[in-house]
Amino acid sequence: MELSFDTTFLIDLHREIAAQENGPASRFLSKRLDAVLMLSAVALGEFAAGFADPASPWLLEARRRFAILPVDEPVSLVYREVFRSLKQKGRLIAANDLWIGCTAIVREVPLVTRNGNEFRRIPALKVIGY
Repeated sequence: MELSFDTTFLIDLHREIAAQENGPASRFLSKRLDAVLMLSAVALGEFAAGFADPASPWLLEARRRFAILPVDEPVSLVYREVFRSLKQKGRLIAANDLWIGCTAIVREVPLVTRNGNEFRRIPALKVIGY
């Protein structure tokens, strides 16, 4: 199974590992050992912004463990469509979240997040909570 992850998941996983705690993100992964882990380049950027050192061991480990999904032309065109639809309905979400969600749509993978209420505004996006 392929899964894409939101920035909140990475942050939670990082905190749990640092605290040596078996929290929700850790438990989610432990039940999906065979999953292919994916991450939008936008989510990686948000996560990386939290580290002063780009060579941080945890940041390097995240880049090693997660396949990074680019924001490319197909993602940009889906973003356009979803943005216009949500804006017209008055239900627009944060720009980075919209990029992350549209990347998952194009790659046809569910998005794992604890921010489900926001992401569920994107009609074609399959959202998995943890």
